[in-house]
Amino acid sequence: SMQNKNKIQMQLWWITACLIAINVGLFAWQVIQGMDVTQPSSMDAIRWGADYAPLTFLAEPIRLFSSMFFHFGLVHLMLNMWALYIFGSVSEQLFGRAYFIVLYVCAGLMGSLLSGYVSIQDSYTLLEQGVVNPKLLPSVGAGASGAVMGLGAALTVLALLPQLPRQKFLLDGKTLVMVMALNLGMGFIISGINNAAHIGGMLMGAAMTLIWYIGQRSKHSN
Repeated sequence: SMQNKNKIQMQLWWITACLIAINVGLFAWQVIQGMDVTQPSSMDAIRWGADYAPLTFLAEPIRLFSSMFFHFGLVHLMLNMWALYIFGSVSEQLFGRAYFIVLYVCAGLMGSLLSGYVSIQDSYTLLEQGVVNPKLLPSVGAGASGAVMGLGAALTVLALLPQLPRQKFLLDGKTLVMVMALNLGMGFIISGINNAAHIGGMLMGAAMTLIWYIGQRSKHSN
């Protein structure tokens, strides 16, 4: 029966389901506590753990992690959760639960770190120019997108590499490359999207996938 089929499938990617539930649950709780649904203020974002380089690097490094679970409004949340469902449900089964969790967290952290690094470089530029350029001031950043883009990059790398023996899914490299390129392109066009976080997440996802792939290859060749 259809219901049983869905239940079985859900068991295959329950970590992804939990991650989605945590993100949605936190967002709902923040809204109940009075946060704006469509456009949370910067102060609310900081209150709920968003990444703000001066705070993150000077006082509260936990923000590198907590910012992965805060979203700027319902649209931001839904886009990230949709992508997390698509990439997560597949990569959780491909990499196995443990590696999937490590990959997700590391990609998210790398996204936050690169974003902070860019923020700090911008501050140096500000000092050099001696004129206040609002674009170079540290901004508040958050979202699962670094981690999600890490998963996307992981699947893209796997799709482009020769297939492993006993690989559970056939991945469509062309589609994945297009989706990733589209996401990156949007990041450069739409202001307010933190592309450094996307790129950081993607680099980490790709690197960890290469390491995993080499491990799998050597395991199968022995």
